[in-house]
Amino acid sequence: MSQLTVSLLQTPLHWEDKAANLQHFSQLLSQLPAGTQLAVLPEMFTTGFSMQPQQLAEPADGPTVQWMRQQAQQHRIIVAGSIIAEEAGHYFNRLLWVLPNGQVAGYNKRHLFGYAGEDAHYQSGTSRVIVSVNGFRVLLQVCYDLRFPVWARQQPQPDGAAEYDVLLYVANWPDRRIQAWRTLLQARAIENQCYVVAVNRTGHDGNGIYHSGHSMVVSPLGEILLELSGETAPGHFTLQRSLLEEVRQQLPFLKDRDTFFLQ
Repeated sequence: MSQLTVSLLQTPLHWEDKAANLQHFSQLLSQLPAGTQLAVLPEMFTTGFSMQPQQLAEPADGPTVQWMRQQAQQHRIIVAGSIIAEEAGHYFNRLLWVLPNGQVAGYNKRHLFGYAGEDAHYQSGTSRVIVSVNGFRVLLQVCYDLRFPVWARQQPQPDGAAEYDVLLYVANWPDRRIQAWRTLLQARAIENQCYVVAVNRTGHDGNGIYHSGHSMVVSPLGEILLELSGETAPGHFTLQRSLLEEVRQQLPFLKDRDTFFLQ
């Protein structure tokens, strides 16, 4: 209960080709080292960052969710990644958190990337989602959410404790703005005194946009503990609860945070 071993599956994606992507990730998941407890896939890992939800969206219990359940059960791990989901006629960029027992939690991306027209095709989420594993509380976030610190900010708890321990981001973040990616990931870790785990894709997408990865694990002090380079470059890291507690006890900055409420 004092550690969490995470695998970051940084890789190119086959543009709008679900079958090819699922086959590729099946192979990557089969090669995970022993002891992996959480495998994180990129944003829209079955399609790439597509604006074609009418053709590509799946229902809440569609084939990709069934595949994630099967992989989680087979490998006895949690599998996380975002897909294009459809619900009641609306489309969502939904980050799924799938347990080996088949239970599924989902977070709908709050901040839609209007610069690429995402807001014209998808519905914005309205609620934050925190999940738990091995005593670590994990706040789920997607790509463009990273630019909005209020949405990730630790909220005051009645007992004074931190609201969560890990910020998890999945992304299709382009290379042309990779400096912002690296800087903001470190900032979110520092200001929230939490680990940040962030998985980005690599390669060119169907619009010719290049992604260079730089998937990362960042410490509660903002130190980069792991940064991936290369096209298909899975990385693995074990988060230590002792470091989290040490930082919060020695530098109790969260108690001085401003009080506000998200609506």
